[in-house]
Amino acid sequence: MLRIASCLAVCVVLFGACIAPAAPPAAEPERVLLSLLISGDPTDDAAYQALADAFTAANPDVRVELLNIPSAGDFRRRLAADFAAGTPPDLFLINYRRYGPFVAGGAIEPVGPYLARSERIDAVEFYPQALDAFTWQDTLMCLPQNVSSPVVYYNKRLFDAAALAYPADDWTWDDFVATARALTADLDGDGVVDQYGLGIEPSIVRAAPFLWMNGGDVVDDPERPTKLALDSPAARDALAWFTGLQTEQHVVPDAVAEAAESSVSRFLRGGLGMFVDSRRATPEFRQIDSFDWDVAPLPAGKARASILHADAWCMAATGAHKDAAWRFVEFANTRAGQELLARSGRTVPSRIDVAESPAFLDPQAQPANSQVFLAAIPAMRSLPKLATWLDVESAIDAELEQAFYGQITLDEAIQAATERSAEFFP
Repeated sequence: MLRIASCLAVCVVLFGACIAPAAPPAAEPERVLLSLLISGDPTDDAAYQALADAFTAANPDVRVELLNIPSAGDFRRRLAADFAAGTPPDLFLINYRRYGPFVAGGAIEPVGPYLARSERIDAVEFYPQALDAFTWQDTLMCLPQNVSSPVVYYNKRLFDAAALAYPADDWTWDDFVATARALTADLDGDGVVDQYGLGIEPSIVRAAPFLWMNGGDVVDDPERPTKLALDSPAARDALAWFTGLQTEQHVVPDAVAEAAESSVSRFLRGGLGMFVDSRRATPEFRQIDSFDWDVAPLPAGKARASILHADAWCMAATGAHKDAAWRFVEFANTRAGQELLARSGRTVPSRIDVAESPAFLDPQAQPANSQVFLAAIPAMRSLPKLATWLDVESAIDAELEQAFYGQITLDEAIQAATERSAEFFP
């Protein structure tokens, strides 16, 4: 036994570590898990996952868990429930018309101080209209990623078949109606319309630009609203024209036809001449291979006007990983980060340099006339910033939809919306 021990000792002396056990593998560094909640179409998944993957590649100490809840209503309910339970996501993407309750409740960590300290991005690089929408009591709460607006998507094949010129940049309300009438047709002669000229949502988000074009407004004071102003002559006339697209002109599907097949579905299959939507429709429409399409500006009334559609990255005030969360927000809003989403077609970038670059204005990608989105920005307005705005908007939409489909008169809708929304104003 002594001889064996002596031999082992000699081995250690002569050959160093010949009998030493292998060193244990080094432990991997602990990674921060960031939860990110969004609400988008299924086609948005790939774009946002690519952004998360690019961030992780540049920040290997962080992993991003992306959850997409397509239904906007389900998204808001999930977000509210998570905050109420004390388990909010580290990050969430939300529209400026929807973030008021979370700001008022102290649920959002202001990004203004983070942006002021950043060495990678600067406030002057973003469109001021988008920044203003997410500024609450002089503090930037969330960082906007897009600055979209409604446009008119149109089916070029149907325009060609009807021998119609494509919409001009300076077309008017009358031009718009005449075009929609020419595109509405009973193709098989059975007395039932098979092809409609226009699809548009009966909501205040869609109607507001036309109110503003006509000199009217949604509320009495955009900065400090106390009530609706839909009963002013200018606003009422614009709403009469808007609802008349369905009740008088019959260029929009009625309630039964819309329930049978949505306007977006009609456009996708080639049975709708024009469809009003923001940039969000572009990724889905890029999958169309049966016809060519493009976009045009909203028709002009007495003045030009458009409405802001903007989403922003928000950080939870009680989040456990605020440093990592800000690093994601910062990365997503660098030029490289915004270019990823711009190429997907999903966003009109809130960064001026990206919006004006080939990443967005790509002549090889549909729509060919993406410049329309940028041309709308100077005349762009936003709806009021109120903690209760969602309730106000819901009251308007419920009544406006009934007037749009001829179920109540416009005056009844205006009166009901005014009365129902009154409790939600300061």
